[in-house]
Amino acid sequence: MQILGMTAAGLGAAIKNKEVTVMEAVEAVLSRIEEKEKEYHCYVTVDQEGALLQAREVQGRIDRGELTGPLAGVPAAIKDNLCTKGLLTTCSSRILYNFVPTFSAEAVVNLQRSGAVILGKTNMDEFAMGSTTETSAFGVTKNPWNPAHVPGGSSGGSAAAVAAGECFYALGSDTGGSIRQPASYCGVVGLKPTYGTVSRYGLVAYGSSLDQIGPLCQDVGDCAAVMEAIATHDPKDSTSVKRSGTDFTSALVEDVKGMKIGVPRDYLGEGLDPEVKKAVLQAAETLKGRGAVVEEFDLSLVEYAIPAYYTIAAAEASSNLERFDGVKYGYRAEGYQGLHPMYKKSRSEGFGAEVKRRIMLGSFVLSSGYYDAYYLKALRVKALIKKAFDEAFAKYDLILGPVAPTTAPRLGESLADPIKMYLGDIYTISVNLAGLPGLSMPCGVDGKGLPIGLQLIGDCFQEKKLIQAAYTYEKARGAFGRGEDR
Repeated sequence: MQILGMTAAGLGAAIKNKEVTVMEAVEAVLSRIEEKEKEYHCYVTVDQEGALLQAREVQGRIDRGELTGPLAGVPAAIKDNLCTKGLLTTCSSRILYNFVPTFSAEAVVNLQRSGAVILGKTNMDEFAMGSTTETSAFGVTKNPWNPAHVPGGSSGGSAAAVAAGECFYALGSDTGGSIRQPASYCGVVGLKPTYGTVSRYGLVAYGSSLDQIGPLCQDVGDCAAVMEAIATHDPKDSTSVKRSGTDFTSALVEDVKGMKIGVPRDYLGEGLDPEVKKAVLQAAETLKGRGAVVEEFDLSLVEYAIPAYYTIAAAEASSNLERFDGVKYGYRAEGYQGLHPMYKKSRSEGFGAEVKRRIMLGSFVLSSGYYDAYYLKALRVKALIKKAFDEAFAKYDLILGPVAPTTAPRLGESLADPIKMYLGDIYTISVNLAGLPGLSMPCGVDGKGLPIGLQLIGDCFQEKKLIQAAYTYEKARGAFGRGEDR
């Protein structure tokens, strides 16, 4: 049996039916990591010994009938900004190069309860700040479709690991598109849930009002199964929402008849690559052919989303990253005189350039005299963007558009022009500002053979509609394959 060609749900079923053991699955994927990791560098930490121990324990629990879920025994990877008890958690930053948490993030605990085997921690942009996974202090991750190109970011390691067959699914975090954009670049499926659906407890915060944990998977069915496992109310997280209807796999229905789908004209204008536009509009036509009502409309305030997002995210980052000072844990500089020089030297040496840029921007917009002019104004724009989406969802069930203006850029291109990198988030960040769910899935390849991503956006708590439409499109599109299969 070809284990590595299976989806997560397919492998879970094979383990349940005793066609494959958990140990065989883990050994197969560890062998793939050993074979491919030098080329792609998807992981910061691979916990080979721990994964084999987990495999034996999980197999015993399956045999005793304690674990019966669809993901029991399936090996998974975790983005390195999610705390994992006893396992290095660095946020791909020098300042946390030696940090080993004493607890696990609630989303990780939920996966382990469902029988997941944790393989290790995936590479990312430092503190989730970046769109290419090139700002990591531990080296660049490469796109399995073409190693000369970036995998996207900040969850690039998670997306690349799924695309390369180095795990069956992975968790990422999405502050302004950090699940959906790398999913688009790597030809996998990524889902950013409604804000508050997945507990942020144990997620090292970047922008607390924007961050949300979600899955990166091979197909829509796997995404639904992982979401079912991780979506729980958590009293440890004050933003966690008590919600019913989290049986997301029940939405795996091939039917969009009568579903109203809006395509924003603002998303199809200047700056969008013609090949991306063509593929996205073809996907819209495919859904139309399956009975959906598809029409273009005007979604206002799109051009204000980027300045509002970077003002709010940088302000929250400057506050959240204050705790990394070299005192209690992480990196501490040598050769300083006194407490304040130790803070300055540790932070100067521990943080990378992109993180420093955002801390400085955030400190500026929160400073006396500029707070009203920038930060408060950005919060007002955020409220107006949410209102614009509310008006759109009064007419439409879903919004359809591109994930990113282009396919994956070449390594080094984006870092040379940070403003261009920020502008690349134009289609994803509004979803975070409004707290909405968004799903990215492949809808074609460009002339260079790189995947093109389709984005579906739903109203708050409407993940099931997203999953249903995405599943219907996926069935119509047919198998897409992975980077490694090309």
